[in-house]
Amino acid sequence: MCGIVGYTGTKEAYPIVITGLKRLEYRGYDSTGVALLNNGLKVYKKKGRVSDLEEAIIGMDLHAHTGIGHTRWATHGEPSDVNAHPHTSASGKLAMIHNGIIENYTQLKKELTNKGYVFTSETDTEVLLNFIEDIKENNQCDLEEAVRVALKRVTGAYVILLLDSENPDTIIAARKGSPLVIGVGKGEHFLGSDASPMLEYTKEVVYVNDYELAIVRPDELILKNLGNEKITPFVTRLDMELAAIEKGGYDHFMLKEIFEQPSTIHDCLRGRLDAAAGTITMKGIQDNIQHFINANRIIIVACGTSWHAALLAEYIIEELCRIPVEVEYASEFRYRNPIINKGDIIIAISQSGETADTLVAIERAKENGAIIFGIVNVVGSSIARISNGGAYTHAGPEIGVASTKAFTGQLAVLTMMALKIAKEKGTISDERYTDLLFELEAVPEKVDAILKTAEQLKTIALKYKGAADALYLGRGYNFPIALEGALKLKEISYIHAEGYPAAEMKHGPIALVDENLPVVFIATKDSYHEKIVSNIQEIKARKGKVIAIITEGDDLIPGMADDVFYVPPADEIIAPMLSTIPMQLLSYYMGIARGVDVDKPRNLAKSVTVE
Repeated sequence: MCGIVGYTGTKEAYPIVITGLKRLEYRGYDSTGVALLNNGLKVYKKKGRVSDLEEAIIGMDLHAHTGIGHTRWATHGEPSDVNAHPHTSASGKLAMIHNGIIENYTQLKKELTNKGYVFTSETDTEVLLNFIEDIKENNQCDLEEAVRVALKRVTGAYVILLLDSENPDTIIAARKGSPLVIGVGKGEHFLGSDASPMLEYTKEVVYVNDYELAIVRPDELILKNLGNEKITPFVTRLDMELAAIEKGGYDHFMLKEIFEQPSTIHDCLRGRLDAAAGTITMKGIQDNIQHFINANRIIIVACGTSWHAALLAEYIIEELCRIPVEVEYASEFRYRNPIINKGDIIIAISQSGETADTLVAIERAKENGAIIFGIVNVVGSSIARISNGGAYTHAGPEIGVASTKAFTGQLAVLTMMALKIAKEKGTISDERYTDLLFELEAVPEKVDAILKTAEQLKTIALKYKGAADALYLGRGYNFPIALEGALKLKEISYIHAEGYPAAEMKHGPIALVDENLPVVFIATKDSYHEKIVSNIQEIKARKGKVIAIITEGDDLIPGMADDVFYVPPADEIIAPMLSTIPMQLLSYYMGIARGVDVDKPRNLAKSVTVE
């Protein structure tokens, strides 16, 4: 969740660290802080955004060639100056930042309190830091060894970066369950939760694995495991440009990422889908095709928006491939005792590839003999590395906290997967297969056409910006889009919204309908169209306000809806990739109309690396 940055080299550390924190602020923005090493340890931290810290330390002595920084999503302890990272040890010699949760911190804190330690914050991080220092002092060992010993006692997830005033050019880092990337430069090294803080300085990076410890100096990177055995760093070259993580003239990252979707979906399909040739090339699927053909069932695990992609995949895979599919919230799947049989296929969907619940869920399933297939956006992420096979969505960096282009990328990958498996398994006719290939290939152009009429949704948003609640209804393939639309509205505008299958409205939610309630229908033309028309009439009979997302050429629904937005015609399997675009735009414009920071909505963070 939290964002961490580190630098050691010949350049001034503070500008690099503070710029890196701005790029990682999507991971948390409750408070922020930096620690710099220059003739002693200096720590500056403050509740609020990175800009608040910048303003507060104008005029301070920020000269240093080694530094670390942190932008926080609060777990232990409310957002405050005191609870902000970095934390300093009791002696004042060490400073540490941390992303994760130390589950047994209460026990450790009790041990330290009995030894006379006094804590100034409510955080688990301060406890871990003083635990490390206590080991260092009582065992007369160096900081590296103290970290190694301490982490063997720790339960939970972490990435930690430590500075020691007695070693002014060294950063010690370690990870378990939370991401850490180290950028390799000439006489300098960069550290970050992802690669964005280091893009203009280097494209050479090392992805640190769980239970690894890094000793980082300007001209040296040493990786070790917790058994003190050296590990050869594997250097990867980034395929990412700086422009991808900048706004590019848009007011917000979210709007930029919505409008990038014609190109990101095209990038997802490119090199894989060739409708004219009738082929789908996906090495991850081909290498595991017999597992898919012979699978008795597929279990898809995901969280949040990715769970909605999974739910749509369930419908598509069962329809085209005739394989039973179960969709599970990863947070529930990991804690109950699910029945996993050898040969079961577990598909893990995650934008970041670091989602904590999803990671643990697939680790346990893999231990039980399941085949793990990952669908992620971030190259080199933990889920990508642990999976037996997989597919990247190639959506590019997604900075806006509310997922948009990553979602449509997931839908594109999942649809291609289903089509390829169905073709190999013989559960789809040649004609249907060919038609869907061409339908899928046309999606980027159709999304572009939708975006050209985006201003219509701004008008609708202004009309309903004062709503306290909203209902989102859809049937069949559009039901998951109703769920996703409701989630987006909640995330970005703070309006309470619920998504339901339209037929379930009569089983309770219809009690909420009055003349003030906006009800959004995803009502594109499909096999359920007549049924959803009846549902619209039921809402209108109770004076509800109907906003309908409909197919071009529909001349029935406009006569009964209060507001309509048209999308191009498409097969019902493909249509959700189009109908989700107005859901994203409506939530964006509603958020703007209500004065919300849509890129950084309250209480949320982009990459959920803690439970």
